[in-house]
Amino acid sequence: MTTTPLAARSLLFAPGDSPRKLEKAGLSAADLVIIDLEDAVAESAKPDARKAVAGHLKTTHRRQPHWVRINPLDTSHALPDLAAIVPARPDGIMLPKATRADAERLNHYLTALEAAAGLPIGGIPVFVLATETPAGVFDVGNYAGCPRLAALSWGAEDSATALGATNNRDDNGEYDFPYQLFRALCLTGAAAASVSAIETIHGDFRDSEGLEKMARRARRAGFRGMLAIHPDQVPVINAAFTPSPDEIAHAEKVLAAFDANPGAGTVGLDGAMLDMPHLKRAQALLAMKR
Repeated sequence: MTTTPLAARSLLFAPGDSPRKLEKAGLSAADLVIIDLEDAVAESAKPDARKAVAGHLKTTHRRQPHWVRINPLDTSHALPDLAAIVPARPDGIMLPKATRADAERLNHYLTALEAAAGLPIGGIPVFVLATETPAGVFDVGNYAGCPRLAALSWGAEDSATALGATNNRDDNGEYDFPYQLFRALCLTGAAAASVSAIETIHGDFRDSEGLEKMARRARRAGFRGMLAIHPDQVPVINAAFTPSPDEIAHAEKVLAAFDANPGAGTVGLDGAMLDMPHLKRAQALLAMKR
């Protein structure tokens, strides 16, 4: 069962118990909407929220893919979430606080529910939040061949809570060492599994400058998109993950230089010597062109 890596620059969360925010998210410029049944929904509201989300998926015209973040598999809410959501045909499922074993178990649940609903088997892809628990951190390099997997992301808040930290930032306001490590492991684990790496949220939705800095740094490192918590963050993220005209022009020059020298392992361009990694990076950048 092969799943295409997730292609989305901006992935906007919307709480599953707020019809107004769901509608607003669907009208945004986000490439993908993630309807949240986990952290954004209070414990007492979860049963009603899952019913409302199922109704929303069944009746709303979707301008972009709508995925659903269910509750963790070790909670009593996960199976009821899936039983309500799968027949409504979500475009994908986000699995929080997960390990590879959890992702495998989710695949079995989805297969059974797809069969019961008369849906194509394997049609619902999965996006794993892979570093929110200590067990998940140690498993993040183990997702190669995981069924349905389209993307991995990481979380700095739940992981800090799991570690007993009082804060996840250092004195300069940057992520402290453990969370920098989790971020790097997510990026590397996604590459090892041949899926998309998605950057975590920037929690201050009023801080456009900080968001832009984080998003541009993420794309430069190899992330293919970023989570958003507010519609105002979407244009900033989309711009950061869209190659600039100068980048596209340079990548096209790299391809042209290699095309002009078929069979060559290295070529010269503007005084620099380029080899196969440069060609592959240029090809990857052009694949992101919109």
